[in-house]
Amino acid sequence: MSNLLSYKNYSGTVEYSKEDNCLFGKVIGIKSLLSYEGESIQELEADFRSVIDEYLSDCADRGVAPEQAYKGTFNVRISPELHRALATLALSRGKSLNSAVEEALQLYVS
Repeated sequence: MSNLLSYKNYSGTVEYSKEDNCLFGKVIGIKSLLSYEGESIQELEADFRSVIDEYLSDCADRGVAPEQAYKGTFNVRISPELHRALATLALSRGKSLNSAVEEALQLYVS
């Protein structure tokens, strides 16, 4: 994922608009729409950081907690057969289903 920007635990996309001849992107992993743009990578990165800082400042001013991207929980829909097989395997290894799935996902991304 080298085409993502990262700042203060937020990530954002990097895209190019041929029509507007500029770079643009949006913060991913949160419901709020935070977008940024620039004519160069340096401008894009600076606007990305500025948008994050403004968002965090606005949240503080309003007394609300900022959204956190990727809290560590998500729902996954799988077949009942795979669910049963995973739960049985985890139990046989003395693990919880969550820890077995986390281990499998860690292997997948490494």
